[in-house]
Amino acid sequence: MRRSSLLILPIAGLAAAGTLAACGGEGGSDDGTTSVVAAFYPLAYATEQVGGDDVAVTNLTPAGQEPHDLELAPSDIAAIEEADYVVYLKGFIPELDAAIEQYASDKALDVSTAVDTIGYDATQALAEDDHDHAEDEDHAEEEGEDHDHEGLEGTDPHVWLDPTRFAQIGTAVADGLAGIDEANAADYTAAAEQFTADLADLDAEFTDGLAARTSDAIVTSHAAFGYLADRYGLTQVAISGLSPDQEPDSQRMADVAHYVEENGVTTIFFETLVSPDIADTLAAESGATTAVLNPLEGLTDDQADAGDDYFTVMRENLAALQTALGAA
Repeated sequence: MRRSSLLILPIAGLAAAGTLAACGGEGGSDDGTTSVVAAFYPLAYATEQVGGDDVAVTNLTPAGQEPHDLELAPSDIAAIEEADYVVYLKGFIPELDAAIEQYASDKALDVSTAVDTIGYDATQALAEDDHDHAEDEDHAEEEGEDHDHEGLEGTDPHVWLDPTRFAQIGTAVADGLAGIDEANAADYTAAAEQFTADLADLDAEFTDGLAARTSDAIVTSHAAFGYLADRYGLTQVAISGLSPDQEPDSQRMADVAHYVEENGVTTIFFETLVSPDIADTLAAESGATTAVLNPLEGLTDDQADAGDDYFTVMRENLAALQTALGAA
């Protein structure tokens, strides 16, 4: 399990953070812009898009790192305390939640409050599988075998994968910035409107690009694509649960393999920041191929160096879906 540096370093680490903060002044950037700390890439990107030149955004999660694995350094705590505004997603990085509660509760936006969230239930798609297989599972449970897929249910946090919800987040960020920087409120509003328009265009590309698909089923390494599936009428079947670090049990692997075979699924999707081993194993067992479907929790180093962003990666996702679902 990931080590919690915030719990390990409550005295020395936070004392150092306090020292750093004391050197930082009263908040804001030296150039007069509004200073914003964002938890991870999509939140930082949305803030940059609506904030423009009026904000200085610090992304706590560097390129190439999975945000679930983020461990806050004392300098991160200082940045949170000194920032004018903090943008995060409650529950996604519990260590960050604790730091915000202590140091920034009065100047933070939990973006999940700006959208309607949805849950993920690992049994939902598999329940639609053939009746005989369901009877086999029922019989196994009667024999005392435990097939409880622990951790495969919960609220999906990956709200940014639905462009319409991501637009709502951009608007909420703009409203928050306008509340603390009234002089530039009109700029934030205008930028949020442009961001919304760009996302509406992307949404239309997905709708049109997937219209001729021959399949709705996407099998993914972890349950990160519920909002994308919800928006475009797809069925997500995840090997692992909402956490990419979770290892599926043998029964879950068998269930998903059966689903792949029964539904003619040709592609098992894996992610850029997580090992593809589980997807490779299932693909080898079922005869499917593997491909990347990016949950956009962060950019890789190569993507960052190449200047890729949310829109370029989402269009790569669309191309991958078109190929896998027979819409190419």
